[in-house]
Amino acid sequence: EQPCGGHCERCTRRGHCDRCMWCAAAGLHVIAMPRERNTLPSLPKLGLGTAAIGRPGYINLGRDADLRDRDERTREFMRENAHHVLDEAVRLGLRYVDCARSYGDAESFVASWLAQSGAATSGVVVGSKWGYEYTANWRVEVGAGEAHEVKYHTAAQLAKQLAESRENLPSLALYQIHSATEASGVLENEEVLDALAALRDSGVVCGVSVSHPQRPSIRRAIEVARGGGPLFGSVQATFNLLDQSAAAELAAAHEAGMCVIVKEALANGRLTERAPDSDKLALLREEAAALGTGVDALALAWVISHPWVTVCLSGASTVEQLRSNADALRIAPLDPALHARLSAAVRQECDEYWEDRKALQWN
Repeated sequence: EQPCGGHCERCTRRGHCDRCMWCAAAGLHVIAMPRERNTLPSLPKLGLGTAAIGRPGYINLGRDADLRDRDERTREFMRENAHHVLDEAVRLGLRYVDCARSYGDAESFVASWLAQSGAATSGVVVGSKWGYEYTANWRVEVGAGEAHEVKYHTAAQLAKQLAESRENLPSLALYQIHSATEASGVLENEEVLDALAALRDSGVVCGVSVSHPQRPSIRRAIEVARGGGPLFGSVQATFNLLDQSAAAELAAAHEAGMCVIVKEALANGRLTERAPDSDKLALLREEAAALGTGVDALALAWVISHPWVTVCLSGASTVEQLRSNADALRIAPLDPALHARLSAAVRQECDEYWEDRKALQWN
């Protein structure tokens, strides 16, 4: 127990001040304490995303090397693999699991894991998202003109998918708009915002995840209010060594009292050993080797070293990947000089980053 009255994350899951000088002097890696009712409880800085374990196909580089042959990726196999990854997440101390209605059977996989794991999952916080409909019908690749998921940011879609999510996950703690953008207009849709306010008032934290262009949507999410208070208690965005463009907006969201959840911290594999050889990858390899870790853990540690990050999601497909990712917790926070050096050397122009992402193939 510290003089500030809180506790460090190595001792307990209770919250504490994110600016506690006693903790900083002791070299402890502290995390932010929720200050408002519409926020998540205090969590370890690494969580688990389920986009890659809830369906047979995804855009992460080299995914075909991680799993069985495509025609053998049955629901039963994927469920078993998801349960193994979730078990390992708990063993490693991760406590936040992030789902979405469009991640295939991710919600039902998490639900069956919670049911069979019992007390072992005490303290696990589960969030999900609405707004995309899964349309791939359990295929790795879809036909010409087809999509893996289709966006519907309407009040009717919210009502439909909230009912589905609650049926799967009765203890749902966080429900997020999936991939909000200015173009979708969801953050100006009064019917949707009113329905989310009712959900917030029922005790579920409402959040928003954003897609490119991210910055205007983050700024708007900070502003949206209902019933005399902020509507959104969290924001989820892409932020990594390549695309650092949303840093100021995410820091502002944190200052406004929102939880900041980072997705795609490894850029769908482009910040791992699976990336094509380049000067950037060579630098990451060199710095990771000096720390006795992997490129993936170094890239994740760079993200969670930002004091305004609440949770950074691992998108691991396998237990082995998750173990490698989790080494980020050992090496974070990074030395400030190393952090700055990586920031300057690896960054990519935002539009270029998203064009490269758009070219990734489902596999």
